[in-house]
Amino acid sequence: MKIIWITGPQAAWKWEIVNYLVEKKWFAHYSVRWFLTEEIEKRWLPLDRDSMREVANDLRANYWPSYITDQLFLQAQKNGKDAIIESVRAIWEVKSLKKNSDFILLAVNADQKLRFERAIARKSASDFVTFEKFQEQERLESENSDPSKQNINACIEMADFVVNNDWDIEALHKQLDEIIK
Repeated sequence: MKIIWITGPQAAWKWEIVNYLVEKKWFAHYSVRWFLTEEIEKRWLPLDRDSMREVANDLRANYWPSYITDQLFLQAQKNGKDAIIESVRAIWEVKSLKKNSDFILLAVNADQKLRFERAIARKSASDFVTFEKFQEQERLESENSDPSKQNINACIEMADFVVNNDWDIEALHKQLDEIIK
């Protein structure tokens, strides 16, 4: 059983990696976004990126620093088949998951302006922001001295593989095939 975790900034096309592995390689899919969306709805909060960050940090503070990813890992283990889980965002999550021998961390990144254009194009409820707001959100999620809060830059540095996704989908798929080998 392989479990691949994905990290990277918003709109780096993590979802395209997920789709490829689910459709072409038969991986099961688990999502931090879905996990947080359920919790946000229970709390009657707006479904936006700020709520996702706040709820994630709240869950990590009230349970333990890797609570969210630990829950998804348990679900994947229970299923027993190869899994792709997105998205790891905190150092403690990576440290907790690295204890598992089946763990592979894949980072994906792309040019910030390109990622903003992708975010606007996907029309998600959490993506209706200006470029300035997009940059602000990224600053809040990119670096943090608290290892239980979002620090995507540190997670990318801890990755087993890093994919640059400034190119087209076919180039991305070729990179993934090489990594899976």
